[in-house]
Parts: sequence; structure tokens; C-alpha cells
Amino acid sequence: MHEHEHGSHGPLAGFTVGVTAARRADELGALLERRGAAVQHAPALRIVPLADDAELLDATKALIGRAPDIVVATTAIGFRGWLEAADGWGYGEELLDRMRDAQVLARGPKVKGAVRAAGLTEEWSPASDSMAEVLDRLLGQDVAGRRIALQLHGEPLPGFVEALRDAGADVVVVPVYRWMPPEDLAPLDRLIDATVSRSLDAVTFTSAPAGASLLARAQDRGLLPELLDALRHDVLAACVGPVTALPLQAHGIDTVQPARFRLGPLVQLLCQELPARARTLPVAGRRIEIRGHAVLVDGDLRPVPPAGMSLLHTLARRPGWVVSRADLLRALPGAGRDEHAVETAMARLRSALGAPKLIQTVVKRGYRLALDPGADAKYADA
Repeated sequence: MHEHEHGSHGPLAGFTVGVTAARRADELGALLERRGAAVQHAPALRIVPLADDAELLDATKALIGRAPDIVVATTAIGFRGWLEAADGWGYGEELLDRMRDAQVLARGPKVKGAVRAAGLTEEWSPASDSMAEVLDRLLGQDVAGRRIALQLHGEPLPGFVEALRDAGADVVVVPVYRWMPPEDLAPLDRLIDATVSRSLDAVTFTSAPAGASLLARAQDRGLLPELLDALRHDVLAACVGPVTALPLQAHGIDTVQPARFRLGPLVQLLCQELPARARTLPVAGRRIEIRGHAVLVDGDLRPVPPAGMSLLHTLARRPGWVVSRADLLRALPGAGRDEHAVETAMARLRSALGAPKLIQTVVKRGYRLALDPGADAKYADA
């Protein structure tokens, strides 16, 4: 979709997207904002380097003591971090010596770069960045009795280690980073609240532990059922790839994923999905598209305050039908019992839309979206 088709605004204008990433969050946020989205950022975890960690030291010593036949490097930052930690302990050269005689598999181009920068040469690298492809490659050769060093990047790889051990391999897991809950939980709590209140249109996930962490925090707060309901029905869960989606799918949440597991394609996917999910209606001779915090009126972007959006969503549920003041009052967040609040919010909504005739007042009965004649049948039961 070209920029000019949206007028002067981007394809994600009027939508709010939550970002749970810890690494590369700024990059993802900038890509979304450049396309017009409002971004709410809440790291769902933090990544702690294990430079002084006993587990990493033990794994390093074990591999120096008995060299690996195969080394699987899964992330550039993790592989470099491991070599740096080994250097710090005075084991850097010995570790590299052991790796020189091993078959090195590098998951993806960035990892390949880190392997070569260390003076090693990878034997193979998948075209897809896929750990599943790495596993197929390993299981396709006989790994029985072979020693495999598997560098992890914080997140456990469900089934990966088990499959290799079942095939008779001796797997040494090298944990370079660990995922921990964020030190400050307030942004994550705000993201959960915004999801539950449907003030987000989508939440993006770039790692499985981020999804698991979000669900665990909601459970701690007693909000898991509400969060699941929002993600199953109203707020789109967009994952960078199938491994990232696993914790969400385990809770029955449908996710969308790009064909290529990268940030750029993830943003492109949202640019298609979110506008496609917006309601578009012919009203009073205009074409209106209802987005998360704004409305396109004949392609013009009109930001609408939250109370106005609540009214508009309620009217759009059965476009053309009259909705009573009492029903609209129930839809207003924290409005209390005074129906005058509906009139105030309605006046603001009409002024925000810049086209007062879109919403008709029906004397003594309420309000209706002025759906164009002929459109009624099509939208009556929508």
C-alpha cells in the first residue's frame, strides 16, 4: 500500500500497538511509529548476562576438558558474550582451540558473522534462521555418541535438547544469558491494563519468554481470564515467528506471524492486518473507517478521545439502529449515572469527526449512525 493512498498519514495511523520486547524495542517502536502507530512500550523481561555465572563457567570448562564434536551457535550476541566471558576467565584461547576441530553450525547470517569474527568457519547455516532446520540437519546425521555444545540465548528451546539426547547425543547446554522479570513491573502492568480495556489494537511479541512473562504477570494480578479474553477476541497478538507464539497458543490465543521471522516483515504484517480488521461503513454520504483511537472520514484522519470512541463502537455494533442514552451511558468508561455525560461525550465526538450529520439524534429515543439507505440490510446483523 502506498503512502498517498492513506493521505498524509501512515497505514497504522489511529492504531495503538504494544511492544513487549526487551532487545531491539527501540528499533521496533521506531518502525511502527514511522507508519503512524502510537506505541506503548513495556519490556516483559530483562536479559541478564551470565559473565560471572557458575553454569556458564562449568559448561566452558567441561568443553575444554572434553572437546565438542559439534558446536551450535544460535545468536551473535550470545556467541560473542560466551567468548568474552571465557576470555575474562583466562580460557578464551583454549575454548577456541577446541572449537577449531568441531563442526560449527551457525543459525542465520548474523551468527555466521560472529563465528567468522572469532576466526572460526561454520560448516553450515540454514537459509531461514530456523532452529527447527538446525535440528533436522543434526538428526539427519548420526549424532549417537557425539558431543554437542549448544549455545542458548536465554530462552530454553523446548524439545530441541530432548530430541538430540533421545538420538544418543551428549549435549552440553551453554547458557549465556538468562531471562528475568523486569525490575520495574509498572510498564508491564500498564500494558496488561491497556490490553484488558481494549485501548490497544495489537501487542507484538519477539520472544517466547516475553509472552510467557506477560501471561504470568497477569495471572499474579488475577487478570489472566480478562487478558486471555481480550487477546482471543479484540486485541491482535502478532508474533515474530512460531516459537515465539508457543506460550500464547498454549492458552488458545490465535496469533499472526510473518512468513519471514524479522522485525520488518512483522511491521508489514500489522500494516495489512489492522486496517483490514477496522470497521468500514457508508454513513451520511461519507465512508468512515473506525480505528483504535481515530476515525478515517473519507480518508481524512480524525483523532477521537476515548469516551467518544466508546460511543462510536457502541453505535457501530448495529449501524443504523437507534441506541438509547442508557445503553450509551453503560459504554462510557467511569461515567456514573448521569445521562448528561452521554450528551457531553457525543458533542465532543461529533466535533472530533468534523461531520455532525454522521450521528443522528432521535428525539426521546437516543442516537444512531446515519447509515446510508440501501446499506441497512447488509450491516443490520454485522
